[in-house]
Amino acid sequence: MNRITLLLLLPALLLACGDSTAQTENATSTGISTPEQMEQQQASAPANSDAEFADAMTDKVFQNYLHLRSALVRSDATEAASTAGNMAEGFGPERWDLKELAQRIADSDELEVQRGAFATLGTKVEELFTNGMTEGTIYKMHCPMAFDGAGADWFSEVAEVRNPFYGDKMLTCGKVTDTISK
Repeated sequence: MNRITLLLLLPALLLACGDSTAQTENATSTGISTPEQMEQQQASAPANSDAEFADAMTDKVFQNYLHLRSALVRSDATEAASTAGNMAEGFGPERWDLKELAQRIADSDELEVQRGAFATLGTKVEELFTNGMTEGTIYKMHCPMAFDGAGADWFSEVAEVRNPFYGDKMLTCGKVTDTISK
């Protein structure tokens, strides 16, 4: 290999090494120390959604909803409360019912209370998401075993089931019942 080729390749190699160092530092700063923990974190984090909405409020609600769902999948009551608090702040007076449900989640540190309110929230935001979406795809999921067999629905940006009502106890319990596309 001649010097010119080596000089041309050196910046690319340094950039590639820099990216993995940044990922490692970022993973370490969030408390992830093993490849298994990193894989689990990525599996339960919301993916990038292709859904777009007619207004910024609905888009923000949807993003918070996905984050809240992921926190419940991880059985992280603290993160669920924090995210629900952010969601509650985004609702105006015309959406007092949604604000109240989000606030109920924010005010609780009990997963079962949070999950119950999340199930009701999912029912109430369906019209908001369906009517407000201008393009993209959202998946409606259903877990028939949630709440002692009563069942419950939730929305996802991907077709892969990650159950917010049971977390890792029954992570893949459920199915896609509707694909909403625009």
